[in-house]
Amino acid sequence: MKYFGAHVSAAGGVDNAPANAHAIGATAFALFTKNQRQWMAKPLTAAEIDAFRKACDTYGYTPGQILPHDSYLINLGHPEQEPLEKSREAFLDEMKRCELLGLDRLNFHPGSHLQKITEEESLDRIAESINIALDSTHGVTAVIENTAGQGSNLGFRFEHLRYLIDRVEDKSRVGVCIDTCHAFAAGYDLRTDEACDATFAELERVVGFNYLKGMHLNDAMKILGSRVDRHTPLGEGMIGMACFRYIARDKRFDGIPLILETPDEARWGEEIARLKAFAEEA
Repeated sequence: MKYFGAHVSAAGGVDNAPANAHAIGATAFALFTKNQRQWMAKPLTAAEIDAFRKACDTYGYTPGQILPHDSYLINLGHPEQEPLEKSREAFLDEMKRCELLGLDRLNFHPGSHLQKITEEESLDRIAESINIALDSTHGVTAVIENTAGQGSNLGFRFEHLRYLIDRVEDKSRVGVCIDTCHAFAAGYDLRTDEACDATFAELERVVGFNYLKGMHLNDAMKILGSRVDRHTPLGEGMIGMACFRYIARDKRFDGIPLILETPDEARWGEEIARLKAFAEEA
């Protein structure tokens, strides 16, 4: 079973996200459980938690169809101790919010070395950050997203993801989310079925599909290997539609949230319908 959706708004309360997803025909969705551009947020109330869980039940969304995303401010590989601790505290809060809402995963960007420490030193800080959060929570998997490699961001190589997984103590609570735009920008070709075969064989060899807990389906504005993160609607960028047809028809991508982050929200319903049609062809 394929779960297609988009990163929908939770404005006015997290319980609005399931209704917003349902309105565009989504069978999965992503959301922020707090304002993604602020460090602090009011704790979730019992009423908010109950309303969210009831809305998920009403519209038929299970935890396996939902991919919450953490704040963009967080940098779990920060080279300086004070900002690192601030990021770790915020990440733990995000994990606890997911736990309260009954969600079983949290998607996050791994972090950046900011040109001040080595990649390995920053990756070690990220792994330690994940372990700290897992030690203080239950039932929520830390889902590491690959990056485009823009600036000093880590996670643009599958080997970075594997390095982190190897250093996470509880392997049952770590996973990855592959963003197609990010992968393409980082140099992984996805333009043809043959290219997808090669790239996903590399993912299996280095990381393993058993760790795949979600995907972001985005076309790319910039060329292969550009290291620039710019999304376009499906089929209108440098990747093209073949990749998304491939994913929709391949059983290895069943049972996880497949989330659009394409820039035109008005077209999400149309894009989801097209992905569903591709899946039905299989």
